[in-house]
Amino acid sequence: MVVTDIRSSLVKKAIGPSAGVKQDPKTLRRIIAEDPDWSLATVPLMKDLAINHIVANFKEHPVLKGLHSKDKIKVLDKIDTNIPLEVTAHLVDDEGYWKRCCKGKYQVCDVSTYGGSWKRMFFEKYLEGLIETFVPEQTSDEVIDKAIPLASRYVRRLNIRQLLPPVKDTTKTDDAASDVFSDTGSEAPSMDHFEFGAVLEKMPHLEELKVMYGVNDCGMNFEWNLFQFTQRDCLLLAKSIKSCKQLKSICIHQSKVDDAKVRVLISHFLDHPSLTDVDLSQNCIGDRGARAVAKLINNRCPNLRRVTLTGNIIRGDGTKAIAYALTKNTHLKELNLRLNRLGDEGGQAIMNALLKNNSLKSINVSGNDMTEPTATVLSQVLQTNTSLTSINISGNRIGTDGGKQLQEGMEVNKTVIKLDLRLTEAGQESEYCINQVLKANQDKAREAKEAMNSANNLR
Repeated sequence: MVVTDIRSSLVKKAIGPSAGVKQDPKTLRRIIAEDPDWSLATVPLMKDLAINHIVANFKEHPVLKGLHSKDKIKVLDKIDTNIPLEVTAHLVDDEGYWKRCCKGKYQVCDVSTYGGSWKRMFFEKYLEGLIETFVPEQTSDEVIDKAIPLASRYVRRLNIRQLLPPVKDTTKTDDAASDVFSDTGSEAPSMDHFEFGAVLEKMPHLEELKVMYGVNDCGMNFEWNLFQFTQRDCLLLAKSIKSCKQLKSICIHQSKVDDAKVRVLISHFLDHPSLTDVDLSQNCIGDRGARAVAKLINNRCPNLRRVTLTGNIIRGDGTKAIAYALTKNTHLKELNLRLNRLGDEGGQAIMNALLKNNSLKSINVSGNDMTEPTATVLSQVLQTNTSLTSINISGNRIGTDGGKQLQEGMEVNKTVIKLDLRLTEAGQESEYCINQVLKANQDKAREAKEAMNSANNLR
């Protein structure tokens, strides 16, 4: 009996309930999927499938036009930043995409120095990199020719930190001869660098150009011919700048620009319609080159506002030419002659010119071996000149007597808000009194600016 009951129960479990037995309506059949993560809720929408297809095939079939703004954002957030620039340069304007491109390619990304535009940053750095790694007679010109149409709309400034010479053995000298060149600083046979003409002529929005003719991180491979600015380089660059009518700022620094080369450059800068800033700092410009710069200052460049000649070898004669040009100039705002060799001869010439000039706002003659005689004339400038607001004479030994004379000049001055007297041995008492006057002038200038802003707001 017990055995029979056990068998009947096993049969019922094996074949299920009999037809005559009423089944519980709450009992439902279940289908167990092979994929444990499968769910009806995760089936993608048709629109998402279409977006994913566009993203996956964007390189061959770029599609943005006609998409809804929200869908376009989704596509731009997903497409690869390695898609060729021929596809994305003029098609994609989304700043988020170019931000991803910059972050993925460059370590330092300060977009504030690029007008807040990630796309401008990317293309300026991109073109700079191509020029800085371009090897004449080895790198194909097609590399630059293909990049220019892609970048020309967005480039406003180029900062070229190095230029490579051709990689070739032109000397045929042994190691001993190379050592002689390095020890004496003599110039090895010159080798021309990248030609800017093809670039500048096709950059309609370029406003600033900064370039250095030299090689960074050359290490043990140092040779003097890596740091040459040849005559041909000079002529081609000067012609390129002349043809670039919209260029506002030019800086050629640390490039061994001597008197002959600066005369070539300045001859092409004359009468430039938009040039406002010329920087030839840390070169080899002497008195003859300074005379050429004087021609530029002498109202031969109508929009010129700033000239920087820091770290050259300009002496008294060259400074006199610049000083004379200042007496004729009516629009220059800043002049920087820091770290030259002006001496009192040049210093007095500049200060005498400032007695007549009524446009210059900032003058820097620091580190120029000037002493008390220059301070004497500067004192007169402080009493009569009404345009200067910033003066830097630091690093000149004007002494306590010179400091007292500057103090006398500052006591009647109402416009200068910055006077740098560091390392001048002017005396603590004189420096304290001068600083008090400077503070008063700064307060007056700030109040005048606030009043002007208020008046403009009321309008």
